[in-house]
Amino acid sequence: MTLLAEKVTYVPATGTLSALWLLLALPAAGAAILLLTGKRSEKWGPYLACAMTGLSFVLGVVFFFALKGLTNRSVDQHLFSWISVGRFQVPAGLLYDPLSATFVLLITGVGFLIHVYSLGYMDHDPRKKTFFAYLNLFIAAMLLLVLGNSFLALYVGWEGVGLASYLLIAFWYFKPEAATAAKKAFIANRVGDLGLSLAIMVMFAALGTTTYAGVFNSGVAGGTATAIGLLLLLGACGKSGQFPLQTWLPDAMEGPTPVSALIHAATMVTAGVYLIARSTPIFQASPDAQTVVTIIGAITLVIGCVIGCAYDDIKKVLAYSTVSQIGYMFLAVGIPGAGAIAILHLLTHGFFKACMFLSAGSVMHAMGDQVDMRRFGGLRKYMPITFGCFLTGYLAIIGLPPFAGFFSKDKIIEAAYDLHGTRGWILGTVALLGAGITAFYMTRLMVMTFLGEKRWTEGQHPHESPSVMTAPMVLLAIGSAVSGGLLVLGGALQNWLAPTLGPQVEVGAHTISPTVLTLLTLLVVAGGAAGAWFTYGTKPVLTTPPVAVTPLTVAARKNLYFDALNESLLMRPGQYLTRFLVWVDNRGIDGAVHALAAGIGGGSGRLRRTQTGFVRSYALSMFGGALLVVFALLAVRLGQ
Repeated sequence: MTLLAEKVTYVPATGTLSALWLLLALPAAGAAILLLTGKRSEKWGPYLACAMTGLSFVLGVVFFFALKGLTNRSVDQHLFSWISVGRFQVPAGLLYDPLSATFVLLITGVGFLIHVYSLGYMDHDPRKKTFFAYLNLFIAAMLLLVLGNSFLALYVGWEGVGLASYLLIAFWYFKPEAATAAKKAFIANRVGDLGLSLAIMVMFAALGTTTYAGVFNSGVAGGTATAIGLLLLLGACGKSGQFPLQTWLPDAMEGPTPVSALIHAATMVTAGVYLIARSTPIFQASPDAQTVVTIIGAITLVIGCVIGCAYDDIKKVLAYSTVSQIGYMFLAVGIPGAGAIAILHLLTHGFFKACMFLSAGSVMHAMGDQVDMRRFGGLRKYMPITFGCFLTGYLAIIGLPPFAGFFSKDKIIEAAYDLHGTRGWILGTVALLGAGITAFYMTRLMVMTFLGEKRWTEGQHPHESPSVMTAPMVLLAIGSAVSGGLLVLGGALQNWLAPTLGPQVEVGAHTISPTVLTLLTLLVVAGGAAGAWFTYGTKPVLTTPPVAVTPLTVAARKNLYFDALNESLLMRPGQYLTRFLVWVDNRGIDGAVHALAAGIGGGSGRLRRTQTGFVRSYALSMFGGALLVVFALLAVRLGQ
């Protein structure tokens, strides 16, 4: 049994594509040089890091067109034999196909713009060189994740991304909040990584291989496919901040803003979507696992929307919008035949969310690192470029035509409704309502930040950011405006991804006419935006939170108590288990050792007292021993 319509086959990399390894080598070399050369690279190190990422992007474009010219667009490059133990053979190699090629362009393209932006944003930071080294390390790990030709190679990149994200989130480690957020992200990702590692073990135990070709052509089905699919989903939830492991992602805002853009826009949080999309044949073999993916996505998008309405921290609002938008991607990637729509939203999200995060960083740069939107207002006049870029990202995320989000989010809502039956109506309605709530909290952010009266703290003088920061923002804004239309033109993206994700076909007859659904979605979005305008645009914005708030607002400001839930389910039991093991170690193992030592010491002390040093005592003991011998002999004799 083959899981796809055709058997998965890869052709060896030749010609231009034989240099695929350079995609990884360049940023990895940049990170190594910056970390090993010390102060000698303080001045030119950041520019080297930008150059390495930029060269990777140029190579990605060259390789993209080289791949496009091939008949079989799945190219495998063998590097060396990594593990060879009995029947466990793991080659180290790269897989370059339409899916990985798409991610390479996104990672290196958006990553390069974030590198350039960081030149201005981190200009006065004394550890700027180290920051750029970590950025290069992150890019290299992410490229390994999407280019590895096996689940085990993906896992190495997966862990590398986790390490680099920890270093970047904790870059300002002297801030307790940053150190705590980094540890929280690391631990939450370890929970998800356990699922991925177990999935790889099950693959080897059941199928004898971990390579993509070997797993996809193995004919795995039934309970094995479901078990692998659910374990892969657990790993994806950890890395992409999905329910129930989403709480680490907003706290990661404690890192520098370029890190927020890198992690929350185009790279780390999309790794889970890539994992599920790459594993399409496994999920095709397990409809139950596919259904769970859609449910997780629907729950997460609602959680992100609700909490995003309650925060006044501009970066946390954007973080929860990321949680919600990744939920849309999970919803789509779990719908049969809609994988390309999920990737479409992933690509458009990479543009508009990076644009908004960098614009938020520009606002913070101008406002003395202020993040409280209640202390903004009226910035449109003083930061016109930043306002224009953020406005473009805002129009894209709420799905207003012809901006990018319109072409991707509307398709997800349509695909959800096309799942006939109760499931389709529930998922479609959740996605539709999510679009309205997204319009509400994003309009709230726009109004509180750029419109209305000034609510600045004393001494603030906002100004436009330097061109090294605004230029990447403008390019991302252009992508936010046009990328959606270009990617769906003539079914370009669906046709491009079909060899990897399988035929991207209609789920069935439309439950609701696409035209009617589009108009309904725009009406819901307009309602959400209007509600935010009448709530925040026509009334003075309170600079302090009101005394009376609804229970839902209180819960949302406490992350819907998911932190407390995770502590109760994961952290507290671990603490109690640790305390019990410490008690067993102290009272049991150490107690037994100490008791044995004390017994030997005490017995030795008592025996030592018999050695008095007097001849008469030794003579008496010898006489007593002789009497015992005599009595023993007499007893034996009488017994005979």
